[in-house]
Amino acid sequence: MSTLEDKILGEKLQYYCSSSSEDENDTGESDKEYDDMKYTENTGQYAVPSYSEWEGTSSNTGPKGVIKDWQRYKQLEAEKRELQEKERLQLIKKLSLTCRSALDEEKEKLNETDPDLANLLADEFLLEYQRQRMKEMLSKAEKLQFGKVINLESTDQFLQAIDEEDKSVTIIVHIYEDNIPGCEAMDGCLISLAEEYPHVKFCRILGLTAALSTQFKKFGTPALLVYKEGQLIGNFVHVTDHLGIDFYSSDVEAFLIEHGILTDKNCIPLIISKNEIKDSVSE
Repeated sequence: MSTLEDKILGEKLQYYCSSSSEDENDTGESDKEYDDMKYTENTGQYAVPSYSEWEGTSSNTGPKGVIKDWQRYKQLEAEKRELQEKERLQLIKKLSLTCRSALDEEKEKLNETDPDLANLLADEFLLEYQRQRMKEMLSKAEKLQFGKVINLESTDQFLQAIDEEDKSVTIIVHIYEDNIPGCEAMDGCLISLAEEYPHVKFCRILGLTAALSTQFKKFGTPALLVYKEGQLIGNFVHVTDHLGIDFYSSDVEAFLIEHGILTDKNCIPLIISKNEIKDSVSE
């Protein structure tokens, strides 16, 4: 007896007997078609699945289906990388066009409003101005040359050497005592440094002449006092604690450079040469 499903779908082929092998193959394929169909209760009909759209699962689980899915995956990955590369290039191009500093914008605005002032503030002008200023400063320093150690014989000379000197001059005073280890070595080192740093004023004064206490003369010498603009900027007591008893002018020089008293010769700007300084002084 045929059922309702048989009436809708027609008589099933397996009820039809045939001796032909071809009919059997057709029957198998027909059964496979019905198996692949999805029955919808709302409509009461079988819906044939569409294989044209890929929903993340393969409709063919064989080797060919796996290869096809892998090829599609690689294609999607290549398209994604290509899109990311295009976006990256667009971002780089945008940043290269808009990455401007505030100084560049200010210069451009100045060029529009006051081109004469913009020319004055050009890099070449500033470099030349800096060169001229450095020449003026160094030429002034060349005029204030000493080149020797000045012996101070009284407290009045001591005060005059400090208070009446130009404010730009650094004054180094050596307080010494006879028969104190290191004082004689310091005198020799300062004579050498005075020749190498002629713009620095080197002086020496006996502790007894400066009216210092016996304790200071015994335990504080040799001492180096550094003045500038009338103010004490360095006070190095009993320097032998740092340099030892036997030291050289290079040791004293390194000590003063380390404490910011002397300027390292390697720090002189390259835009100034000795020939330019001599020319400016001769003028």
